[in-house]
Amino acid sequence: MIIESNDHEGAKVYEMITKQILQDLLLAPALSDLKAYVNPNEVVFIMAMKMKKTSKAKHLNEVSSSVYDPEKDLTTITINDENFLPNILKKLWKELGRENVHQPSRYIIELSGKKEVDNWVIDNPYENLKRRCYDAMFRIVPEGFKIIKDMSKNDIVAVVATDELIKDKWIDHCQKFIEELENTEYLY
Repeated sequence: MIIESNDHEGAKVYEMITKQILQDLLLAPALSDLKAYVNPNEVVFIMAMKMKKTSKAKHLNEVSSSVYDPEKDLTTITINDENFLPNILKKLWKELGRENVHQPSRYIIELSGKKEVDNWVIDNPYENLKRRCYDAMFRIVPEGFKIIKDMSKNDIVAVVATDELIKDKWIDHCQKFIEELENTEYLY
């Protein structure tokens, strides 16, 4: 982790804040590197985080089985791995509406009509990690920095934040961080 700043003491404080937030969010083990730039004179904050690889997304058919009964016009989903039940319900409620999802027992979900749900993604560790990285960044960004440019790319989450117009040199600085992180090997 590198925190660049023209204010040496400020850089130490931001390093401490960053480490604490990453620890609080259990995010440190999921990152391979982090670079930040803070300049109170120019009122700018730049941060880029490189995420480690995650497991692949889980589809509904990997943790359950579904069968359509044409006589009853009913799709029945049988849960094989109850660890994913909350994710399954959340996805079904979001896509079909809570009123259209019936759960007569713990491991059975019924849907009216023929529903092609087997290939629905019910857990995406990559997107979950990315969301947690943004959460951490927005906790770290100085209060009042409301103008934010997202420069994220692939497995790197990066932002430029300020309370004034974003300057090209700040975008270039962030782009430099991204390029450096792209060339960084994972630190296992």
